[in-house]
Amino acid sequence: MPLPVSRDDIRAAHERIRPHIRRTPVFSLPHGAFGHDGPVSLKLEFLQHAGSFKPRGAFNTLLTQPVPRVGVAAASGGNHGAAVAYAARQLGIPARIFVPEISSPAKVEAIRRFGADVVIGGQRYADALAACDTYVSETGALSIHAYDSLPTLQGQGTVALEWEEDARGLDTVLVAVGGGGLIAGIASAWAGQGIKVVGVEPEGSRALHASLEAGRPVDVTVESIAADSLGARNTGELVFSIARAAVDHVALVKDAAIREAQRTLWRDWRIASEPGGATALAALLSQAYRPQKGERVGVLLCGANVELSRLADIL
Repeated sequence: MPLPVSRDDIRAAHERIRPHIRRTPVFSLPHGAFGHDGPVSLKLEFLQHAGSFKPRGAFNTLLTQPVPRVGVAAASGGNHGAAVAYAARQLGIPARIFVPEISSPAKVEAIRRFGADVVIGGQRYADALAACDTYVSETGALSIHAYDSLPTLQGQGTVALEWEEDARGLDTVLVAVGGGGLIAGIASAWAGQGIKVVGVEPEGSRALHASLEAGRPVDVTVESIAADSLGARNTGELVFSIARAAVDHVALVKDAAIREAQRTLWRDWRIASEPGGATALAALLSQAYRPQKGERVGVLLCGANVELSRLADIL
């Protein structure tokens, strides 16, 4: 059965959003990096506009959907909201973003800096989503979901098209998972292409892992240092259907491993990564994912919106 998102859909999205996004670089490391005897490539997607991969999906949505005069609305732990705010500003569209109380002040400040109205309330992403849904039903604003929509997945999948051109011959890629929009887009782009896509989740925020175990989308409790970016309670049916067919498996990492990945990125490359942005690397460092001898591994570094004071505490 064909996936809901095709490689051709993602190619079309890439052509559509290309003038509005950055083509982020790939850092190719020699054999021996992170204790692995094969080559490792880092896709530096944290250098994308607004500090994460999410403008790809935001631009694709805004460029393919009719936008009412009242504008757009989104619920977000922070990065999606900043991306929607940035894309909306670039296209001259009003935006209102709903974020939970756990959102990083750096991310909330970014949303405001990009010109959107910010509504803060509720303990978790699901609370912000409920408030956003109420606002959309009352005003008719266009809702841009962080992961559970086709235009979002098509946009996020464009990461894969760039990566395969800049790091040819990949065997496996490690991708952090929150709601799952990024991994579902990437897995759709590479379905049938011979590249193994592995998800990485914190042990305390494992919506996709739990859903794949249960055979259906299920709610999970969320308690992790990466909750503000990887804190979805449920992946939704769309992401689940793609992951079940095209994601190899999901590895789980401890919060301590995520902190160690943040330390490593800063110590060795002066990359200031938020916890969610370092989660995929944590799987390689902690051996939650153990590559085969000589395996060509790619790691997606997906977000850099970190509070510098909190990073200093970790370091």
